[in-house]
Amino acid sequence: MISNQILQNTIDGLKGIARVDFCVLDTEGKELAATFDNGQDRGEAVLSFVESPADSQVIQGCQFFKIFDEQRLEYVLLADGDSEDVYMLGKIAAFQIQSLLVAYKERFDKDNFIKNLLLDNLLLVDIYNRAKKLHIDTEVKRVIFIIETSHERDNAALENVRSLLGGKSKDFITAVDEKNIIVVKELTDKDGNKELEKMAKEMLDTLRNEGGEEQIRIAYGTIVNDIKEVSKSYKEAKLALDVGKIFFDEKDIVAFTTLGIGRLIYQLPIPLCKMFIKEIFEGKSPDDFDEETLTTINKFFENSLNVSETSRQLYIHRNTLVYRLDKLQKSTGLDLRVFEDAITFKIALMVVKYMNYMESLEF
Repeated sequence: MISNQILQNTIDGLKGIARVDFCVLDTEGKELAATFDNGQDRGEAVLSFVESPADSQVIQGCQFFKIFDEQRLEYVLLADGDSEDVYMLGKIAAFQIQSLLVAYKERFDKDNFIKNLLLDNLLLVDIYNRAKKLHIDTEVKRVIFIIETSHERDNAALENVRSLLGGKSKDFITAVDEKNIIVVKELTDKDGNKELEKMAKEMLDTLRNEGGEEQIRIAYGTIVNDIKEVSKSYKEAKLALDVGKIFFDEKDIVAFTTLGIGRLIYQLPIPLCKMFIKEIFEGKSPDDFDEETLTTINKFFENSLNVSETSRQLYIHRNTLVYRLDKLQKSTGLDLRVFEDAITFKIALMVVKYMNYMESLEF
């Protein structure tokens, strides 16, 4: 179904060209869009016209036209006037709206197909059959981008993103829930990870320029070469969005290929995580460390366990840093200067971060 706003814009444009007023009503006589209002109640006239076998008719000084969606009557169009010229212009206007119906129906069918494709709701044979019927290429490179905003999405927001990002006719922009907008992006053979990052940055900049202070995050999956694999890229993008909130909360763009060990930790059951932390810290938790200790640990990891560079960036003496690391070793049994202990400690910090995030979702 075409929105009333689209209908209004269409007949406004037609009036600007033809200098004739138009009105679009549903089959029950309810006005959907109009360029004039002469105060007449045309409900009975519309109902009578709908029941008649005629496709066009002059009633109350107006030309009435029926507009069908395939075999079903969808709209009644009125053109103000009963002359031959008004009749011809009304036929043109009816044809224009009929064409819009076909275009919007095709877009609806494609949108429905893409949604089911993303959610793995189609059999393999159905994927190729429907793609062929809808004239969608099956063997081209594609990738999924998921756009998350700080506000719940509505239809207007989806249409806005479509108008901002829908520059390529073979791209699809849709949604499967109220939170995220999904972009199914068609790629060229030359596009790789570098180009995907650039595309995500361009999307982010475009949406931010339009949306002002709204917080926006973008995640994307890996490139797939066949339409049946689109759902795989979608699942990867969704995972990247979720994992990014835990381990890369400072980033606005997260790629599935950059998740690293965070992707593994995210799939661990919480009881197993609690058992691991209990074994490593003997009932304690990294949350119990003071701010100075946590800052020291994080900076030490940032500098790849380099004592000299870490002390320099913390503006402390080397011996002071060594003292803090020794103190940490006594309380945890882990020496961060030893690579194996450092790995264990780093994973433990990430596990705790994951546990805290999952617990926050329960409240």
